[in-house]
Amino acid sequence: MKLFVTSIVLLAMASCSNSQDQDLGTDDDQQIEEPVTPEPELGWKEIPVPAEAGENKVWEFQELSDDFEYQAAADGKSEEFLNKWDDFYHNQWAGPGLTEWRRNHSMVKDGHLQMIAARKADSDKILLGCITSKTRVSYPVYVEAYAKVMNSTLASDVWLLSPDDTQEIDIVEAYGATFSESAQENTSWYAERIHVSHHVFVRDPFQDYQPTDSGSWYRDGTIWKEEFHRYGVYWKDPWHLEYYIDGKLVRTVSGKDMIDPKFYTNAEEPGNTVKDTRTGLSKEMDIIINVEDQTWRSSPASGMQSDTYTPTDGELAKTVDHTFKVDWIRVYKPVDKN
Repeated sequence: MKLFVTSIVLLAMASCSNSQDQDLGTDDDQQIEEPVTPEPELGWKEIPVPAEAGENKVWEFQELSDDFEYQAAADGKSEEFLNKWDDFYHNQWAGPGLTEWRRNHSMVKDGHLQMIAARKADSDKILLGCITSKTRVSYPVYVEAYAKVMNSTLASDVWLLSPDDTQEIDIVEAYGATFSESAQENTSWYAERIHVSHHVFVRDPFQDYQPTDSGSWYRDGTIWKEEFHRYGVYWKDPWHLEYYIDGKLVRTVSGKDMIDPKFYTNAEEPGNTVKDTRTGLSKEMDIIINVEDQTWRSSPASGMQSDTYTPTDGELAKTVDHTFKVDWIRVYKPVDKN
C-alpha cells in the first residue's frame, strides 16, 4: 500500500510540473491513506499458553526456560548453557541400540539448539546429541518446545523422565523422513505423524506400559519435517495429560485406566493388581532433548517390525537432513491471581 500511495504522489508532481494550470483540488479531495503499521510478532514468552491455568489461576513463566539466543560450542559449552543444561543423558547410559550420545554432538548456534547426527568411524554406531535440564519439573506444569524435526528415520525427541527411569512423558517423538534407504521403503506414514504418549515402567523385571490407541499418533496432514512447530504438554496432575501442537489441543489422556492400567506405579508393590496404591505420573522429571536411533526401528529382531529403519552413510552425509533444531523451550506453572 505504501508503494502504491507513493506512486500516486509522484505522478501528481510530474503532472504539476508540465502544466501550470493543473487543478490540484482542495485538501479534502486528496485522500492519502496512512501506511498501516503491522502488528509486532509475539515473543516466545508472550505467546498465550493454550491450556487453561484453572479457576483464579494465571500462568507464570519459569526461568528454566531457554530461548537459545547465545552461543555454545560443541566441544566447549558456554556458561550460559551450563547454567541450565548438562550436555548428556541424565545418567551415564550412552543410548539405545545403535545410538551413542556424545557431548560434542549438541551445540547452540544461530539462535537454535542443534543436534547433528554422524556415523562413528569404523562402526555401525551413530553419534548423536542429548541434553538434560539441571532443574526438574513437577505437575502442574506446561512445557512447550518450538522445534523442527529432522528429515531422517532417526527420532527427534523432547520428553520428560523421572530420575529413576520409571515415569515418562513424550512431548514430541517424530520420525521425519518420507523414505528409508536402508529399507528401500516409503516412510510417509511416520513423516505425517507425531507420537504423543507416556510410559510407566517396572525396572526389574523390566515391564513397560504406554497407550497404543491410534490417538497416540497425531496426524492432520502436515509433513512435520518441513517447518518449525510448537509441541507442548500440560501435565495437570498424576492422572491427566493434555497434548498441544501449534496451540491446538490434539490429545487428552486421563484416568487410572489410561495412565496406569497395569498398576506399575503401585507404591507398595509395582504390578500388583490386588491392592490399588497407584500414584500415577507423580514424580519430578528431567527435561530431555535428544536424537536417537531406536532399537525397535533399527533392529527387526526386536519383533516390532520387519524392516530396518536406520540411516545409511549416504543419508547421514546430508547434514542438513540430520540436524534437529529447537528454537526455544518454555515452562509455565499455574499460580494464584494477585
